[in-house]
Amino acid sequence: MTSFNAASSGTPSRARRVEPGEVAPDFELVDADGRKSSLAEHRGRRVLVFFYPKALTPGCTREACDFQASLQALNQAGVDVLGISRDPLDKLVEFRDAHQLTFPLLSDPNRIVHEAYGAWGEKTKDGQTSLGVIRSTFLIDADGSIAQAMYDVDPRGHVEKLLSLTS
Repeated sequence: MTSFNAASSGTPSRARRVEPGEVAPDFELVDADGRKSSLAEHRGRRVLVFFYPKALTPGCTREACDFQASLQALNQAGVDVLGISRDPLDKLVEFRDAHQLTFPLLSDPNRIVHEAYGAWGEKTKDGQTSLGVIRSTFLIDADGSIAQAMYDVDPRGHVEKLLSLTS
């Protein structure tokens, strides 16, 4: 089951982006171990949800490893971390195991949750425009509302910036 409560404009190039203060789109996805995981399970704690394009690629590996290196500090600040990609479960297992990631990696192969958060749409890289995953991170408050919505993030130094928002 995948559910969400955000409206979509219906065109991939103009995906609706969530804004601070809105209720975070709820979802239920499967993790690398095949278990269902939902945003609602984290109610009462803050959650960092990050969308990354593809497991085992340089930028995504850097970002995930930075989250892992900061996981203890984030958890002590009352923040859980969830990574979401379109990767199949076997790729998530390989990514998790190769980099000893201990936070949940969730699979959204049909990009429903990506679209609900505005993390799918038109993007430009090296002068080429295409449709794809927009590297994005969301800080969700304990009450389920969006505290921060960050789009087109640079994986270099991104987690360091987030640490200052969560302490």
